[in-house]
Amino acid sequence: METAAAEWTAFPDGVPERRRGRRLGTWSAALLFLGVSAVVGCRVADTDGITPVPQFLAFLPWLLVPTGFGLLLALFSRWWAGVVWAVALLGLLAWFIEPYGKSSEPGGPPLASFRVLTSNVEFGHATDALVAAVRREKPDIVFVQECEYTCDATLRQALGTDYPHRAAQVAAGSAGSVVLSRFPLTSAEGVPSTMAMPGAVADVHGHAVRLQLAHPMPPLPGGTDLWRRELGELRDFAAKEDSTPLILAGDFNASQDHAAFRRILDTGLRDATRLTGDDRTPSWPARTAPTFGVQIDHVLLSADISARTARFLDLPGTDHRALLTEVTLHRRR
Repeated sequence: METAAAEWTAFPDGVPERRRGRRLGTWSAALLFLGVSAVVGCRVADTDGITPVPQFLAFLPWLLVPTGFGLLLALFSRWWAGVVWAVALLGLLAWFIEPYGKSSEPGGPPLASFRVLTSNVEFGHATDALVAAVRREKPDIVFVQECEYTCDATLRQALGTDYPHRAAQVAAGSAGSVVLSRFPLTSAEGVPSTMAMPGAVADVHGHAVRLQLAHPMPPLPGGTDLWRRELGELRDFAAKEDSTPLILAGDFNASQDHAAFRRILDTGLRDATRLTGDDRTPSWPARTAPTFGVQIDHVLLSADISARTARFLDLPGTDHRALLTEVTLHRRR
């Protein structure tokens, strides 16, 4: 009797200690499940919702952690409805973690192979590191975001001989962008945005390839409408650009878990990392990648361009990892 009394020692309000612990576990699990359900529900509904849903959607695979912890709490609390809830959430998360977008290969014969690199140099701080990477990796086309005046001058001086062709909209802070090319470029209208997104047409061994840099505004709290609108501008551009092979590359500030980005892929573009099996490799924030992060830097290809390899490069001075891809242009069927 003394042992039983000790086991069921009651608080002053008369609630047994073990029952109190289970109730706390149930409520804690329920709060976790409610938060995850709000994000997963938006994913199911194919919408990005409002702040903070877009921010959490970027890290969708990591929602497995609070969901798994909530499942343990539900089991400890013997909350069987919560266990079912957790299993359903885990199943949905596992389903949506699967790669999104087309992965078919072009049917026409290969015409030319070349290398494409995209890098956000964070206000130009990583310009010197980018120059070293370009000299080492020797890409044929380089997309540079957040390239301000000093960055532009450094690229001209250090790489101007090897990359004599450029399409640039240089501005202060994060607004400037530059496209460098070994291939001749002709001017093309870019996509309207807050931060520069210049475009050009490259002559790749006698074949025209449309180049378009991407750098929409990030989904800042209170600024998700602007983020969504600028991704929509990229989507409209991709939907119209079907007469020329297209490379759309840069810092999209969005992952495959964002509906606004998936609508760009729905135009028929393929993510190079999807084609090479690297679609969940994080590119931001560089400080914690590749252990933790999200892939928001992409090289998107039209149906007549294939990707052989995709590799992320760590550059000191920026919170983004650069993305280097080897692509092949094919003749259209």
